[in-house]
Amino acid sequence: MTDAADADLVLYNGRITTMDSQAPAASAVAVRDGRFIAVGDDAAVLRRAGAEARRIDLRGRRAIPGLIDSHLHLIRGGLTYNSELRWDGVASLGEALRRLREQALRTPPPQWVRVVGGWSEFQFAERRMPTLDELNAAAPDTPVFVLHLYAQALLNRAALRAVGYTRDTPDPPGGVIVRDRHGEPTGLLVAKPNAWILYATLAKGPRLALDDQRNSTRQFMRELNRLGVTGAIDAGGGFQQYPEHYQIIEELAAAGQLTVRVAYNLFTQRPGQELDDFTRWSSTLTPGAGDGYYRLNGAGEMLVYSAADFEDFLEPRPDLPPHMEDQLGAVVEHLVAKRWPFRLHATYDESISRMLDVFEAVDRKVPFQGLRWFFDHAETVSPRNIDRIAALGGGIAIQHRMAYQGEHFMRRYGPQAAAEAPPVRRMLAAGLPVGGGTDATRVASYNPWVGLGWLVSGRSVGGTELLGPSGRLSREQALRLYTAGNGWFSGEDGERGRIAPGCFADLAVLSADYFAAPEAEIRGITSELTVVGGDVVHASGDFGGLAPPPLPFSPDWAPPAHHGGYDPGAVARALHRVHRHHHHAAGLACPCAVF
Repeated sequence: MTDAADADLVLYNGRITTMDSQAPAASAVAVRDGRFIAVGDDAAVLRRAGAEARRIDLRGRRAIPGLIDSHLHLIRGGLTYNSELRWDGVASLGEALRRLREQALRTPPPQWVRVVGGWSEFQFAERRMPTLDELNAAAPDTPVFVLHLYAQALLNRAALRAVGYTRDTPDPPGGVIVRDRHGEPTGLLVAKPNAWILYATLAKGPRLALDDQRNSTRQFMRELNRLGVTGAIDAGGGFQQYPEHYQIIEELAAAGQLTVRVAYNLFTQRPGQELDDFTRWSSTLTPGAGDGYYRLNGAGEMLVYSAADFEDFLEPRPDLPPHMEDQLGAVVEHLVAKRWPFRLHATYDESISRMLDVFEAVDRKVPFQGLRWFFDHAETVSPRNIDRIAALGGGIAIQHRMAYQGEHFMRRYGPQAAAEAPPVRRMLAAGLPVGGGTDATRVASYNPWVGLGWLVSGRSVGGTELLGPSGRLSREQALRLYTAGNGWFSGEDGERGRIAPGCFADLAVLSADYFAAPEAEIRGITSELTVVGGDVVHASGDFGGLAPPPLPFSPDWAPPAHHGGYDPGAVARALHRVHRHHHHAAGLACPCAVF
């Protein structure tokens, strides 16, 4: 490659971690037509800048490849982001209820206030859930829906009125109506461990208008950009119909308005008719179709409903039905024959064992032969099954769900099981492709820095030590899962997750040095400059003057317009308080940084 002055963007004077084994560090990069064309020292790279090139001084800041989320429900979450009151990162239940009270006054009829995942009671100083009485006091006249993991949901009195519940309404399946002394409904607790009941309950509220959904999706992507996220593999989701619920994301892709690269999977929605869905889709669609911003990735994470072992660590592990093997086998055989990559939700080793029996039987009939496939989650996968996955050429996409519900897991299965849940280091030692993700927006927060902090420190958002020393990763290993490691999961190993010539020009300049910050501060890191395809999509702090034009929220009552997005500082401060309490109780000095 010559030193012709052909770059249209140069970033220099930085400390750049490239995730490229050939050249792991650099101080400058040059970009042309959305890809890196030079990576190296300032003098050499600046020679690539022509007279019209944009030059950005990184001021010695740490830069990394743009983060990629291997399991994000971005398409579904984008349609509702503007209608949701997020408790992600809120440090106290008192503050959470204050925000709910304010939003209830702001939200117009017939809309609801929805708190839809991304939080744990253990992140609160009070370390408990809200009560129905507290929800009714905070929002006496506005319907409120609060989702807690996939374990339970709360609806206040006004929400029951909105859906027509009266004193004569019987308890719904999986739910208990709470009544006052006169028999009048005061709230509903949906507690049955069945995600589909929770989905159906959530669907009772009104949707945003299409224009608002379009704005909502763009706002959600901007929030992800603020955290340094430049790519996501969308895992489909319950009640996310294809092609109906893909209309907005496809319009934005066609208009060049995506600021997060999206590789999407198709998720069947019809129990008992899953094979029909995949047969129809595979007759008209081709995995990989699209471009670098929006493309079809394959099938899953739901392949057949009988194989769904949804996690709810408040309840015993579910036993999959005896007909699972036949149904899953038919779908997987079809996908392998059609060369469709696939992913499959699997929490427990007992389920994974049965699923692998199916895959090995299919492989004997229709060889996988390098087809890209992987399990999602795999918290309790055994060494034996890790080896079986490797033998079939599969991978595992892990998520930071344990950071939000690890305390529940530990109480049920014990600290020894939690110390390697999931056993990431065993996966890596076996040579598996391993990627990191969030499973946002309902099970956990969309903030990948929570996952990075959990993998490095071993601690949950409530400060509980979960991963033991044998389960934690180095900072470089953890970062690789959210960058170069995730390229395999979308079939873009050579294009994404690294800062190297020929790769997509996606990077994030961080608010703090990830490699030097105290462990407790990792989850508080954000991006001060995010670049996707050579375009600045987010800028703040020292780089605020480079920010793209503001995007007003629509509708104007949207909760994130008033409360902002994830509050990483609040969680970091709460974690510090927990650490300090534990150390002082033991008569030790706290090693954490002071916030």
